[in-house]
Amino acid sequence: MTPDRLGSLTPAQLKAQSQIRMQNDASSLRSLTLFVALIVGGSSLCAHPADVSRPQAAGASIEGLVTVADKQGHADAVPGVLVKLTGTLSGPEPLSATTDAEGHYRFTQLSPGTYTIEARLDGFQSFAESIVLKQGDAKIESVSLELDKVVQKVEVRDKPPAVSTDNADSTTTVSSSQVISLPLAEQKFKAALPLVPGVVRTNDGKLNFKGAPENQGMLLVDSAQTVDPVTGSFSIPIPLDSIQTMSVDKAPYSAEYGGFSGGLTAIETKPPSGHWNYGVMDFIPGVRGKEGHIVGISAFTPRMFFGGPLIKDKLNFSESLTYDVKKSTIRGLAWPNDETKRQGFNSLTSFQALLSTRHLLSVSLNGFSNRRQFADINALVPQTASADDRQRGVSIGATDTYQFNAGGLLSTTFRYTRFDSNAHGQGPEDMLITPEGWGGSFFDAWTRIANQFQLRPVYQVPLKEWLGRHQVKTGIDFLYRSYRGTDHSHPIDVLRQDGSLAERVDFQGDSRLRARDTEVAEFLQDHWMLSDRLALDLGTRLSRESIGRSAAFAPRVGLVYSPSEDRKTIIRAGAGLFYDRAPLLAADFLANPTRVASFYNETGTVVNSLVFQNAYVGMVPRRGLAPVGRNLDTSPRNSTLNLEVDREIWRSAVIRVSYLYSHTQDLYVVTPLAGAAGTPSLMGLAKTGGSHYHELEATLHYRPGERSELNVSYVRSRARGDLNTLSDIFVPFEQPVIRPNVSGNLAQDLPNRVIGWGTFSLPWNLTLSPVVDVHSGLPYSEVDALQNYVGTPNNQRFPTFFSLDVKVYREFQVHLPFLGKAKKRKLRFGFYSINLTNHSNALAVYNNVTSPVFGHFVGFQHRVNGLVIDAVN
Repeated sequence: MTPDRLGSLTPAQLKAQSQIRMQNDASSLRSLTLFVALIVGGSSLCAHPADVSRPQAAGASIEGLVTVADKQGHADAVPGVLVKLTGTLSGPEPLSATTDAEGHYRFTQLSPGTYTIEARLDGFQSFAESIVLKQGDAKIESVSLELDKVVQKVEVRDKPPAVSTDNADSTTTVSSSQVISLPLAEQKFKAALPLVPGVVRTNDGKLNFKGAPENQGMLLVDSAQTVDPVTGSFSIPIPLDSIQTMSVDKAPYSAEYGGFSGGLTAIETKPPSGHWNYGVMDFIPGVRGKEGHIVGISAFTPRMFFGGPLIKDKLNFSESLTYDVKKSTIRGLAWPNDETKRQGFNSLTSFQALLSTRHLLSVSLNGFSNRRQFADINALVPQTASADDRQRGVSIGATDTYQFNAGGLLSTTFRYTRFDSNAHGQGPEDMLITPEGWGGSFFDAWTRIANQFQLRPVYQVPLKEWLGRHQVKTGIDFLYRSYRGTDHSHPIDVLRQDGSLAERVDFQGDSRLRARDTEVAEFLQDHWMLSDRLALDLGTRLSRESIGRSAAFAPRVGLVYSPSEDRKTIIRAGAGLFYDRAPLLAADFLANPTRVASFYNETGTVVNSLVFQNAYVGMVPRRGLAPVGRNLDTSPRNSTLNLEVDREIWRSAVIRVSYLYSHTQDLYVVTPLAGAAGTPSLMGLAKTGGSHYHELEATLHYRPGERSELNVSYVRSRARGDLNTLSDIFVPFEQPVIRPNVSGNLAQDLPNRVIGWGTFSLPWNLTLSPVVDVHSGLPYSEVDALQNYVGTPNNQRFPTFFSLDVKVYREFQVHLPFLGKAKKRKLRFGFYSINLTNHSNALAVYNNVTSPVFGHFVGFQHRVNGLVIDAVN
């Protein structure tokens, strides 16, 4: 209930509201006392128009007004009320919407069928009513809420189950309100992903999903692939305020998904609203202080969104824009040369046209540009030895959805992406590798211009009855990727502790790079509901690549079963094959500059010189790794299986226990092969790499009230595999020293991790959003003067990591009379702190055994504070 609505309520209503609010505050305080260190930010009442959480097929619609009535019968519209819609075709999880500033809600693109609409407000009687929709119906269903003591003559449905039985996938979803409320280190969607159990961010900033780097995973935005076409990285930004839901699926058994061997991340953007709304966030710059004086701006990341109907009930529009300037201080370097700098913007423009009651067209345009200076500095890499990079481009997409009279649904997605990137060092000087870190100027410079086309028609067959119910999907996925670029490198000097030259790496040739790939895949998927408590997901996918596998057959099966009628226990299990795309960096590997390594003794005399010719190599009987031709003929293959049990242990509390195993084969690895006398040396690219990942997860989800929730997870995992994968060597920057490939603990291996986040609604309308992350230290290797491994690679670990991030804010409804009664603003004031306890989380270590400070950890994470000042309608 907003402040300016309170004057319309009777004393009895006000008293009821006050009692309910006190009960909710007391419940939140008890939960806060119990779980004080393991919670983080969530949702608050929204004042902007309703957003449907799971869009359905174009067709019928339901809309209306939510009001409360006083004793005189006067009705007053209520914003911020959660309205749920459950139907036989929408699955066990209801659709949801939140009333806007004028009390309106709306559900669109609904299939014919019987639905139940529910609305709840603290202190008032719950509302529930059944509605029958026919094809093309546009129903008006107004909701009038009364105090609990008033008897409401409606049929109230039983509370829906706390655990879902819709599919066998192991999915974690973060909503838009949670993403915005969380205390994120950066206002980017990637900053929220490590909150998901099984997602790990390493010290160099790389994300990893179920033991595999993001380059082996896939990012879908509105069902379209949205990654760097060359590297596969999640480098295309999406404005935070345009995100409706973001989910991570470690075992996506639906056959419609392909082109990855790691995890699947899916973002659904907010559809343009039928009512005008806008917001301005983070428009106050942060300042950086030094010895009590302001020395500049540390961060300025203003965000804004606006949108509404261009043609009422026909064409809607929305725009989200983020401008980003950030200077991050690196401890261990001398001021003022201790910053990494970032500047850029990203914009998402969306249009949604209702062409008919059965035909919906959505079009989006995403433009972005991002430049980083001194991108890879740390306590051992000064600005002069670091690299700059820049990424910019545009992504244009359209989705056409049409529902046939018979009930079938055809959805066609098209997306074109242009992605330009480049990187370079700070000057022409030789790069220096010393036992104390890097010096000189970074050695490699490259440019890339990439293009990607995707066409994806999917047909959903009308629901079929045969030994149960079948929801069948079939479709084709066509993808074309290409790029051209250049690569130039200057010499690298590897120095001993006394400053003498131990090795020099020279490069021959300025390479012009070019590669392209065409992939075509067909899939068939059946969600077979044998009963209300048992369902199977059966599917298969057949794909072909012009530079990878000529044929890849990927069968998948999933099961979801509830052993009891109350569905308080859900068992999920599944197994499947997944094929990644052949990386474009592998397709043009032979064109890379040639490395020439010269080795020196202590007197400065050359003792050996090797020219490493780039070559594709493979295991040859009695010869080991040897050249095998000039073409790729494979792509990585992953097999995944999982078992999960979800159990509602008490009201609004669900515990999940799961086990997942992932095995990836045919990864491309880079390894130098020194030739014997009279034979050439090779810088080989082999398809012999692999990895294994085991994960045991236990998660508690507790929701004590509508605006409070808690998520706590413990993850026990193990990640092992080859250390010289193509992405480890070349992404985001090429490694100056390439050692022979070995197998060991992967850089993302975390034996133990506890992650907790949630929301607490506190007295005085405050919202508290903390995040706790505690995990084992990340692994690292010890090396000698020539940067070769000493002992077992990745057998050492950083100290245990601990971070407590907190965000506290309060929202105020502001009425501006001169703009009319309906014109309202919601102001949000608060503060946040990243690493509140200022815990010394080391980011670098002196790992060279010849260094006098060998074993010392440096580059500690520091606390970052900021203000929250947002204005939305």
